[in-house]
Amino acid sequence: MVLAAKIIFVAALLICCSGWISPPIALTAGIIFGLCVRHPYPEVSRNIARVLLQVSVVALGFGMNLHEVVKAGRSGFVYTSLGILLSMAAGLFLGKVLGVGGNASYLITSGTAICGGSAIAAVGPILHADDKEMAVSLGTVFILNSIALLTFPPIGSALHLTQSQFGLWAALAIHDTSSVVGATVKYGKEALVVGTTVKLARALWIVPLALVTSAVKRSKTRVPWPWFILFFCLAALLSTYVPALASFDRLAFSAGRLGLTATLFLIGTGISIETIKIVGWRPLLQGVMLWVVVASATLYLIHQRIISF
Repeated sequence: MVLAAKIIFVAALLICCSGWISPPIALTAGIIFGLCVRHPYPEVSRNIARVLLQVSVVALGFGMNLHEVVKAGRSGFVYTSLGILLSMAAGLFLGKVLGVGGNASYLITSGTAICGGSAIAAVGPILHADDKEMAVSLGTVFILNSIALLTFPPIGSALHLTQSQFGLWAALAIHDTSSVVGATVKYGKEALVVGTTVKLARALWIVPLALVTSAVKRSKTRVPWPWFILFFCLAALLSTYVPALASFDRLAFSAGRLGLTATLFLIGTGISIETIKIVGWRPLLQGVMLWVVVASATLYLIHQRIISF
């Protein structure tokens, strides 16, 4: 049985790297694997997914124009700032009302407000969160990420959102960068540029959040810096101002899309029956309620063109 699980895992991963399937299908395949089969390489899979995501995001930068990246980052800064503050306030309030104990409420709120698993991974050590609190928070975010990736594109199409509108909505309402890219890459090139750039600008807020949390908790834990965002901008710079790299840019961008598809499969395999049981209904309800509020509010504001790119 273990050997069969290893063969299925490796074969599915290779298929995801081939470009034969789309990101949503890769994520769905990963979830089915995680729910039906005992993962043969859970730790290795998580580590590969984290590194592969960052490398893929940098590779996608080679297919983007720096001027569009700067414009998207500048336009999304105000929306991101206000969204983070309101999300943090609403999330902590919901956690208190629902009685979510320990550090889980703060971690789930941070993950929803900023950048999903990356924010949780950065803040968790500062809070001295235990393994169960980390598992609950990450499990909640991963489950909602999966739902968002599968549901956002159909909703965007049904409401006739433009590519820039959809990209902005995905960046403001989906937790993790991988799911934002996965949702926007099929919607269109402009949606991908807007969604990825605004999301990465949002991810930079991990640093001030971690610093504030560290100051409040008087923790000496080192605050991580998301260096891959800088490399993404450098890739966009080269793509814009070095025409001689045009062939390499296309190759790198394509490789980034394939890497992202594989990343989503790996993330999906981390969702198991045990993960769902560990999460419990209170943290999951907090995460769902906060996410629905954030996604609905941003969708309404974007659809009504109250906020726009």
